[in-house]
Amino acid sequence: MKENNPFSLQGKVAVVTGAAAGIGKACAQRMAYSGASVLLSDIDVAACQRLAAELNEQGFDARAIQQDVVLEEDWQALVAELKQWHNRWDILVNNAGIYIGGRLEDNSVEQLTRIHEVNVQSVFLGLRYAAETMQPSGCFGRGGSVINLSSIAGLIGVPGHSIYGATKGSVRSISKHSAVEFARFGYGIRVNSLHPGLIDTAMAEQVYDDFVDVGLTQSREEASAVLEQQMIPMGRLGTAEDIANAALFLASDASAYISGAELTVDGGFTAA
Repeated sequence: MKENNPFSLQGKVAVVTGAAAGIGKACAQRMAYSGASVLLSDIDVAACQRLAAELNEQGFDARAIQQDVVLEEDWQALVAELKQWHNRWDILVNNAGIYIGGRLEDNSVEQLTRIHEVNVQSVFLGLRYAAETMQPSGCFGRGGSVINLSSIAGLIGVPGHSIYGATKGSVRSISKHSAVEFARFGYGIRVNSLHPGLIDTAMAEQVYDDFVDVGLTQSREEASAVLEQQMIPMGRLGTAEDIANAALFLASDASAYISGAELTVDGGFTAA
């Protein structure tokens, strides 16, 4: 008898927000490669449509939707799309987010409001609509897994990351509270937070620039050397695929008894 693969997502439907590029794109690909039908969400719907076309050409099942994750009506439209498409929802990767760095005294209230809106309000809305629809009395009713993208900046202090870290700390906290709430109320929905370290994406380039701007290093090259060679024990940046593989674990039945956890994927950064 062939042994079941606990990492398979065959027959499940996953939503990945911020799927146009970077970690979101890698998560969408990994979910599709593992058997899930994947709804790709982003403001940049053209990029999601290209990715969906590529996945469909390879024999996978993907669809794109334009979504501004801070708007409740766009979450309602996403639920309607899921009903029409497969009438199922099993996995949510709350990945969409932005980065704003700088010294705390140089950050504005407007920046704080915007980064909180994108990084925290979007996660709240995703959790809310997952809870309403995935629980037994919901329109999908099968339970599921929610993976919220936080950051190591939500676990430790990093110069020039105060308002960004504040939002990622909020993501960490709401993940724990909702995990306990959903379990106690019998929703069958697991919630976990994923905490990437410095990942080789466009955001890492912004971090290098901010290290220079706030006066921590003299150049981007020095910032790269300090971060990669001195602060990351494994001596390299992570890849988007490193994060996607961790997301697959949390989405799959291999993590069926894990909820309210925080998984760091940082090359040892927070352990050093």
